[in-house]
Amino acid sequence: MADRKDFEVIIIGGSYAGLSAAMALGRSLRNVLIIDSGLPSNRQTPHTHNFITQDGEKPGAIAEKARKEVLQYPTVKFLNDLAVSGRKTEDGFTIVAQSGEQFEARKLIFATGIRDIMPDIKGFADCWGISVVHCPYCHGYELRGKKTGIIANGERAAHLSSLVNNLTDNITLLTAGKADVKPELITKLDRHNVKVVETAIAEIEHHDGHVRNVRFVDGSQMAFQAIYAAVPFAQHSHIPAALGCELTGQGYLKIDGFHQTTLEGVYACGDNANMMRSVANAVYSGNLTGAVVNKVLTDERF
Repeated sequence: MADRKDFEVIIIGGSYAGLSAAMALGRSLRNVLIIDSGLPSNRQTPHTHNFITQDGEKPGAIAEKARKEVLQYPTVKFLNDLAVSGRKTEDGFTIVAQSGEQFEARKLIFATGIRDIMPDIKGFADCWGISVVHCPYCHGYELRGKKTGIIANGERAAHLSSLVNNLTDNITLLTAGKADVKPELITKLDRHNVKVVETAIAEIEHHDGHVRNVRFVDGSQMAFQAIYAAVPFAQHSHIPAALGCELTGQGYLKIDGFHQTTLEGVYACGDNANMMRSVANAVYSGNLTGAVVNKVLTDERF
């Protein structure tokens, strides 16, 4: 429970982006409250990659170390709770937590990430982040050379197939329905020996999250060691939209070059506003957002 109720900045989301923003603000002596529910989207992922100095580290270990470092700054407070609503006030914003506590702030930073929407495939969610993954940059090196499936269709199928083809020459594109791909992509897939299976998927058979087989609705099955999947997502928090922040056509929070949303005084960083979904990018965008918000607060006072 936070001792004070009014802050210069409330950061909703206390993972990599939120903590990075808090560090930048804490080092400028800003009174900051971080509200976090403790459910990051990568909680099943065993290791973080493509992030120098932390390559191979457990995501939770990075977040825990970051939290300890950030909370050494005395003006930064942390509340383990879920922000459930917010409203604009004359002087800033009010945020209400699930516990019923209310907090005031002049500025808001949303570092709430996104929520992956799992397909109705048995076993899919159990493997998500372990052997069914979204990103070749985050996981591809560890899955190199493996017998790999790609659950995707349309433009996303083309994008993933080209990237994964550099990591393994044993790929099957699983469109889970009629392939909606351009003829030129079919030609490329054929040239690179990428098979296309259009049959709908019933189940991903696995052992402790590690893929063994994909079983199709017609009873047939194929063995795989790894699967990439393009899944839809939703904003993890509904508060920005409720406040009036606009979304892009892809579903991300719309921000300008300084990470301000379309609502003055509200900023966003990390996965909720950027399709480059990685720990390294979250840290960068949070650091930039914290610095920008500090500059805005400085200009308002000085």
